[in-house]
Amino acid sequence: MYKKIIEPRVSETDGVGHINNTTLPIWLEAARNPIFKLFTPDDSFENWKMIILNINVDYVSQIYFGKEAEIYTWVNKIGTSSLELYEEIHQAGTLCAKGKAVYVNYNKKTQKSEPIPGNIREELEKHVYHSLTGSKSPTSKME
Repeated sequence: MYKKIIEPRVSETDGVGHINNTTLPIWLEAARNPIFKLFTPDDSFENWKMIILNINVDYVSQIYFGKEAEIYTWVNKIGTSSLELYEEIHQAGTLCAKGKAVYVNYNKKTQKSEPIPGNIREELEKHVYHSLTGSKSPTSKME
């Protein structure tokens, strides 16, 4: 599991007083940086490999300015050339959002997907989410 701490900004707070729903996908993407680095170690957009195919976010509870938010990212599935991530955002011990993102390892020069290299696959496997029984959050196994 990867973990990132986000400090909510005033500018992300909407007129209802909570962090705007459009902000959460941006936070989730920020927490994926270690995964992006596996595929493109030099962070070069010329060599960029990770192309997003799908994202979804379920909003579970409100998030507020003034308290840190914790983002947890797991690898849910690893395919030949794609991977699915499972993500959660927590604030003050409350699950506030959860989602999934699907990426493909893509070669911009050939305009085709490529198999995920073995060394990257091995690293991703260290972060695989293992389902728990019941409706517990995966983060409950950490605490």
